[in-house]
Amino acid sequence: MDLALLRTFVTVHRAGSFTRAAALLGLSQPAVTSQIRTLERQLGRPLFLRQARGVTPTTTGDELAHKAAPHLDALVEIAETGLEDDSSLRTLHLAGPPEFTAERALPALTELTGEDGQGFALRASFGNAEETLEGLAAEHHDLAIGTARPRGALLTATALCDEEHVLVAAPDWAERAGVEKPHSTDAPALEDVPVVEVHESLPFVARYWASVFDARPAAPGTVVAPDLRAVLACTVAGAGLAVLPRYLCAVALERGDIVALHDPPVPPLRTYFLVVRTGTLAMPHIARAHEWLLRAAADWN
Repeated sequence: MDLALLRTFVTVHRAGSFTRAAALLGLSQPAVTSQIRTLERQLGRPLFLRQARGVTPTTTGDELAHKAAPHLDALVEIAETGLEDDSSLRTLHLAGPPEFTAERALPALTELTGEDGQGFALRASFGNAEETLEGLAAEHHDLAIGTARPRGALLTATALCDEEHVLVAAPDWAERAGVEKPHSTDAPALEDVPVVEVHESLPFVARYWASVFDARPAAPGTVVAPDLRAVLACTVAGAGLAVLPRYLCAVALERGDIVALHDPPVPPLRTYFLVVRTGTLAMPHIARAHEWLLRAAADWN
């Protein structure tokens, strides 16, 4: 059986689409379709059921993928390792949201860089959840951190950690709003407090209001900056209220630069996922980084 046909088959199985698989393989869609039909003729059975959007594997398709995929992944690893100079470092390409990646993931992974025989070089890129997963699927990244669990079999996600969100403002705004200490029952009077956010749609504030107060925020965004670290800096400077991850604002809270305006019984949480292309954990440098981040995350929760 032609290995090229199996590689195309496994890619289609993981991508769930001839079009997506063609893009990943650098082939035309007709070429992918032709290869799958050739493989189906050789086996005498259909491997996929064509649907309006993508394809789903038949029982035969699932069985073949289960048997073939690990061996193909191992061959890819052998080929890639054999092409590298033993004296050179493998490079890990990591992608994720800028704040979390910069503040947590990268500092943890730098312990694995170096020339100890097991280390790797590290390259990072930042983006939103959609951009990150698309780049991972297209093999621009080896490992991605995102806030959404991807669908389909092409990518494999593991829950990494939960992020608690806190409603905060500078002490002057808390005093003006009459918040002497955070309350866990009633919503504070914040209608006149400006909002600092990462986007005009107020994703963090709106999610907090819906989850905790079962309402929508009254004030629009006064300062909008597409980085939570900038949101924190503006909030400390007195620009208004913000909803921030606790890990990012913990030091400012301890110093009294900002204060918590509310203390709900169940604070809003957001889950981060560690995502890889299915099968790539067979590669030692990816597997090591994946395991290291999961261990580090045990101290983040």
